Amino acid sequence: MSKRATDLAERFKAFNNELIAFVKNCPDEDWRKVCPGEQWPVGVVARHIAASHYGALGLAKMMVAGEKLPELTEGVIDQMNSKHAEKHRHCTQDEVLKTLRQNGTSAADYVAGLSDTDLDRSGHIAAAGGDMTTEQLIVNIIILSGGEHFAN
Repeated sequence: MSKRATDLAERFKAFNNELIAFVKNCPDEDWRKVCPGEQWPVGVVARHIAASHYGALGLAKMMVAGEKLPELTEGVIDQMNSKHAEKHRHCTQDEVLKTLRQNGTSAADYVAGLSDTDLDRSGHIAAAGGDMTTEQLIVNIIILSGGEHFAN
């Protein structure tokens, strides 16, 4: 475990806790409003963050293990996101809260246990424009991009 990993895990936990508070307090009428950026209801965007962005941790695990990453182009990601949005268009707040809590805890625990060497491992992600480190993936894809969705 490294100080960088611990700090990163704390940053992630703060983001996850903020999202949980939002979902818990979101009125039903707002839950179904369409977000301008994604053109998905608020609930679908929250679930997308909890499942898809937090799910990107699987890529981080592959990077740490030295495995080759799948070819993720913007087109592939857009297709996956569209399928996810359609499948979960009627998701409930309870479902999203459960997903945020489970995936958030797993992600924070995993990140906190990484070493500096793990954080510095890299892999190629076409949609991100090339190689990135595990730390960059966690910051840019999970926290920052997830935060952009949350801002919508």
